[in-house]
Amino acid sequence: MYYLLFIVILIVGFAVQTRFRNRFKKYSEMPLHSGLSGAEVAQKMLQDHEIYDVQVISVEGQLTDHYNPQNKTINLSTDVYHGRSVAAAAVASHECGHAVQHAKAYAWLSFRSAMVPMVSVASNLLQFVLFIGVMLLAFSGNPLILAIGVGALAVVTVFSFVTLPVEFDASQRALAWLQTNQAVMQTTEEHMQAKDALKWAAMTYVVAALSSLAMLLQYASLLLGGRSND
Repeated sequence: MYYLLFIVILIVGFAVQTRFRNRFKKYSEMPLHSGLSGAEVAQKMLQDHEIYDVQVISVEGQLTDHYNPQNKTINLSTDVYHGRSVAAAAVASHECGHAVQHAKAYAWLSFRSAMVPMVSVASNLLQFVLFIGVMLLAFSGNPLILAIGVGALAVVTVFSFVTLPVEFDASQRALAWLQTNQAVMQTTEEHMQAKDALKWAAMTYVVAALSSLAMLLQYASLLLGGRSND
């Protein structure tokens, strides 16, 4: 059952990722009527929220946009930083949403940030512990290593679900700001397009969380099954 669930989530995840990339590409080709670049949108949103200690910088890659609470930087991919499209404005304002969360001590963001060191360790363990744990359980009946792997996977899964309210809230803050700033988005159509782009971006996080949960259930069932056969 867990394998079937994982396959279904995998298929849905692929469909969501494809949809998101297609929508992002479409909205990247739609010029913003205001003519503002992603970097300018980010700077304006920060100023409107009286946030002056966050720097907006450009980073290499595609869809590499993120907010770093440790050094207070909004990192925008080259296309978003220089882009003057609906997609660039949506992504830039979303990342600013995280900066606003940080400035207002948003609880879920604080909790997520506190989990980062633990998740980093857990993610490194997952690279080899689960495989070794399954082998040891199968050939020697020793569940200890697999139990450690399942524990690490549980941490990563919790982190992925904690990420959801953080991402949804950042999008809500971005859309609320965009709706009240005619100088940035001048038409209702642009706002709806930005909302659609952010919706599909959020769905990728939902699918990632569900995938992690399905994997956790799969390995947990192996662990419990192995112990019951002892």
